[in-house]
Amino acid sequence: MKYTVITGASSGIGYETALAFAARGKNLILAARRTEELEQLKQQIASIDSSLDVVIRSVDLSIAQNVYEFYESLWEYDLETWINNAGFGNFASVGDQHLPRIEQMIHLNIEALTILSSLYVRDYAEKEGTQILNISSGGGYTIVANAVTYCATKFYVSAFTEGLAQELKGKGLPMQAKVLAPAATETEFAQHALNVKEFSYDKSVPKFHTAKEMAGFLLDLYDSEKVVGIVDGLTYEFKLQDPIFPYAAGRSND
Repeated sequence: MKYTVITGASSGIGYETALAFAARGKNLILAARRTEELEQLKQQIASIDSSLDVVIRSVDLSIAQNVYEFYESLWEYDLETWINNAGFGNFASVGDQHLPRIEQMIHLNIEALTILSSLYVRDYAEKEGTQILNISSGGGYTIVANAVTYCATKFYVSAFTEGLAQELKGKGLPMQAKVLAPAATETEFAQHALNVKEFSYDKSVPKFHTAKEMAGFLLDLYDSEKVVGIVDGLTYEFKLQDPIFPYAAGRSND
């Protein structure tokens, strides 16, 4: 039995991605902080296909020790696909941002993603059919005013994943690494980034995708041979393309 791991699965893109992969008959390992939401998702997946094995892990991945323990807890499973979706944003000018929150964002958006990606590549890069998909943002390719630090974390995700894809290809390894860069998507993102209880995309955002639409784009990326799936910030057209950042291939250490 092979499994797809999805972090940040309790809501938004992660939640809809779990349903989309379940519809394809994929066994799932779902991770997030909120146990109740994961249990509800597990029940919904059972209504789609009761034969699927769905494993849930309640974990706060903004704490490095938890990240390592989470990965180590999956040793018994054959992991076909790894999706690093967990993350959050922050809107504030650099001088005004709340640093404890920024530290947590950096731990989750960068540190946890790097640790999990590295461990998965270490163990599975030579296995045929494996993929790692990291969720970045349009803000991972364009710096947005009053979201400089958030964008910087997503620039890291984009550069890291594109570089990993190039590295795997250069070494002739079968694993594929890909990055999804959404634009505005109707999720809990804005509530957390703005620190508000409610946020209406219909009233506040001229264009946006639903989380279900974004999960569909992620499947398109998963099915393709391209490295980047990106939403145009002006037209909101979804595009599949080759790596965007320049890559200077050096000598292999192998």
